[in-house]
Amino acid sequence: MAALLTRPSSVAAGNSCPTSTDEIVTDRPDVTNSSLVVPYGSLQAENGVDWAVSHGSNALDGTNTRLRLGIAPCTEFLIDVPNYFFSINGPESSGFADLVVSSFKLQLPVPFGFELSATGGLGFPNGSGRISGHGYEPYIQFPWSHEIAKGWEAVGMFTLTWFPSESRRNPTFEPTLSLERAFDPSTDIFLEYVGDYDHQRPTQVIDTGGAWRFTKTQQLDFHFGFGLNSSSVDHYFGIGYSFRFDRPFAGSVGHSP
Repeated sequence: MAALLTRPSSVAAGNSCPTSTDEIVTDRPDVTNSSLVVPYGSLQAENGVDWAVSHGSNALDGTNTRLRLGIAPCTEFLIDVPNYFFSINGPESSGFADLVVSSFKLQLPVPFGFELSATGGLGFPNGSGRISGHGYEPYIQFPWSHEIAKGWEAVGMFTLTWFPSESRRNPTFEPTLSLERAFDPSTDIFLEYVGDYDHQRPTQVIDTGGAWRFTKTQQLDFHFGFGLNSSSVDHYFGIGYSFRFDRPFAGSVGHSP
């Protein structure tokens, strides 16, 4: 991935990456991230609030903010701002989650109508002790997508996370698989499976929802889901709002090609 980042122009030449003329494409509301990067020179902010019920506890968390900046053709830098978890009742704790920075996402040239990206990042244990992890958490991630019929798309992602301070969790695999239906260029819905597998009992979730892009650079979305086994969340619901600024740093980042 580091080698590819040193020659982004050759990657861009073999792939059709988004530009500022395209509508906003986000990593939310589903768990599966977009296989596309943000346009070169654009800054995108994705935000949301979730309410979840898990084993008798009610909790809110937000703002679920991800900041994405197009730093080169087909390449972005992203930061996950720490969420705040507020326990309404039950044994769940309140506090901030970890900060995730040093994340780069690169859109790769793939034939046969597939879109594929590679992401590498690192989570920092700066959150509340009972909410965040106990050490640094490096991860790699591969979101992909493929149009299977007009208006229908198969989407998935594979994530591998390593917990150096928690060997019993190493490694943790998270596969996702989603079916998306676009009704027009501005509206779509999805149905998704998400699993987390380590050396303990896995968590498995069914997630569904949709998005409405009411302008080219703004989106409203929602999602809700439920767990498939006793180690998973009971059910949850969330809403979100995302927006994109095109070329906000034109003097320093550069102009879109």
